[in-house]
Amino acid sequence: MVSVDTKKKELVGPYKNNGAEFQPKGEPERVDTHDFPGELGKVAPYGIYDLSENAGWVNVGTDHDTAAFAVESLRRWWRGVGAVNYPDATRLLVTADSGGSNSSRTRAWKTELSALAAETGLAITVCHFPPGTSKWNAIEHRLFSHISMNWRGRPLTSHDVIINTIAATTTRTGLRVHAQLDTGTYPIGIKISDQQLAAIPITRHEWHGDWNYTLHPTPIDSLPAEPTTHSEPATPPQRPDLQWLHAAELTGLTPTRWTQLIDELTPAHRAQHPNPTRTNGRKPALTLADRTALTLQQQRFSTPATVLAELTGLSATAIRNAVKQTRPLLDLVGHTTEPTGIKLDTATDIREFAANASRHAAI
Repeated sequence: MVSVDTKKKELVGPYKNNGAEFQPKGEPERVDTHDFPGELGKVAPYGIYDLSENAGWVNVGTDHDTAAFAVESLRRWWRGVGAVNYPDATRLLVTADSGGSNSSRTRAWKTELSALAAETGLAITVCHFPPGTSKWNAIEHRLFSHISMNWRGRPLTSHDVIINTIAATTTRTGLRVHAQLDTGTYPIGIKISDQQLAAIPITRHEWHGDWNYTLHPTPIDSLPAEPTTHSEPATPPQRPDLQWLHAAELTGLTPTRWTQLIDELTPAHRAQHPNPTRTNGRKPALTLADRTALTLQQQRFSTPATVLAELTGLSATAIRNAVKQTRPLLDLVGHTTEPTGIKLDTATDIREFAANASRHAAI
């Protein structure tokens, strides 16, 4: 688990730096009276803070602070430290704020991360802090604040001074920092098309999927199924008592289209639930088809969760969770459900509607 962000850009040269530093009496270090960028321009220190190791990695870029630069910083950290410290890792959790080069709205950020996931074989989960709460991010008060205190009052006259000062940052709690210079070019204005974005193997989480998502190292539709054993089935057993909820009268889909929809949802559902045989230590009570049927029932007929709970013998909370998990999958495959304008708010209403619709269809 790492926390990432870009520190404030800094001018390189004989410029004033806030704070104070001891100097021999009468020998203050001279700085320019104006802070126009000089020959060396500015640098953008992009930090990666490893929470478990209390260690920082700062990639000091000399070009634009773009999404490509942010992900390249993460890539350099993984190659230099992450892969060594965590050789058996299969997942990486990244916490970030919602703006800047790692913005939750930036397409290039997700595209570059997807390439990193494919390159490293890691499933990269990103959790963005809501707008206005970036100071909650651990890197701000566990790394950047100590770097600022370490170089206060000291003009950052060259790239070497910046790198060495960052690398010399320590704390009594054991913080250690590595810094390196990145002279690569990262052009701005890179456009990511809708087709490129759609090709990214990404799973948005149930809770605020725009801020929380996972990028997979392989396309979602090619993720392998969880291995099965004879002692425990890979999917929950079918419930014959719920098969009538799959009827075309309630789902609004023909049997053929219903089968196609479940086939389309299966890979995304498998990625959403890597171990479908267990949920919080318990066997799941509903199949994907059951979950989809209940979700369509609620979308088409505004049926309360308490009524669906009565039909299935589950709790209303379990129904709500099943619906909340299934809706993003329907959106992912592009399935839209139009409300019928008919409200079925009792179990009896649902059964009678299904029976009458079936009877009329037979006639």
